[in-house]
Formats: sequence, structure tokens, C-alpha cells
Amino acid sequence: MDIYIEKEDSYLRVKKIFIILMVAGIVTSVFGFVLIKNQLAKAESVSGLFPTLELATTQGNSLLPISNPADPIKPAQKIKMVVTAYSSTPWQTDNSPFVTASGKTVEDGIVANNLLPFGTEVRIPELYGDKIFVVEDRMSWKKGYYHLDIWFPEYWQAKDFGAKRAYVEILES
Repeated sequence: MDIYIEKEDSYLRVKKIFIILMVAGIVTSVFGFVLIKNQLAKAESVSGLFPTLELATTQGNSLLPISNPADPIKPAQKIKMVVTAYSSTPWQTDNSPFVTASGKTVEDGIVANNLLPFGTEVRIPELYGDKIFVVEDRMSWKKGYYHLDIWFPEYWQAKDFGAKRAYVEILES
């Protein structure tokens, strides 16, 4: 008695896998489309409850809140500055590396500058978009007035940031 083992053609195997992947992709796309449509419907109902809340979509698949579109924060002045970074390391600060010159504890959003008074809010749109920073620290007098230093929690983050030139927007208080 002879036994024959039939081997599947490799071309047919690739074709079957391709068809399975195509069907899976179509099913996933349809499912994703339904989810996006439901999210848009929910967003429209939410924005009806809160008239000041506006939502934007990007590429039809992401919902983003628009922050206070009726009263945007306008810069009082734009100044070109050298923007660098520092961290709470002893060789970059004084003997109290986690306390700023204004007496506050360092945190995300703190910057050092010699020109602007403490508490001044600034933006760096070219680098950080609409993120608001607050001047709470000072730098060496050698840096001058047109230098902004951003605080980072880790030394390597500050080192990776390097030095850049950018317009700094001073916000109205």
C-alpha cells in the first residue's frame, strides 16, 4: 500500500495568509470607523451641554479640546532669546539646588531669567507650543538678560535639550 503525502504549494500558502490579513484589516477598519463615529456623536452631545467647550478633530480620528477659544492669551511682547536648560545638580545651581531664587521648590514649568520679574508667565511657541512657563529663578549675571533657562528634573534631559534660539512670548498678567 502506497501512501501519498500531498504538500501545499508555497504560493497558495502565501495567498491564503494575504487574504486572511486583508479580511482582518477590513474588519478592524470598519470597527475603528464605528468607534470614531460614536466618539464624534458623544463629543457633539457634550459640547451642547458646555457651550464654552469646543473640540477639534485632526485627520478625522482624534478629538482635541480647544482651550478657551473665546478669550485666548495674547502675548504682550515677543523677545528673541537664547534658550538653554538646567537641572538641580550642585554644579549648575547654588547650595540649595531644589529651591529657586524666588523661594519656591523646583517643578515642571519653572524657568530662570534675569530680565523678567518673578511670576512672569512666558511661552516658547517654537519649542513648546502653548505650554506656559513661569519665571521663578535667576541665572549667573554673566548670562545677561536675553537668556532663558528651562528647569528639567534630570541632568541628561537638560543636556539633551542643548541650546536654541527662539522667540519668547511674555504674557499679559
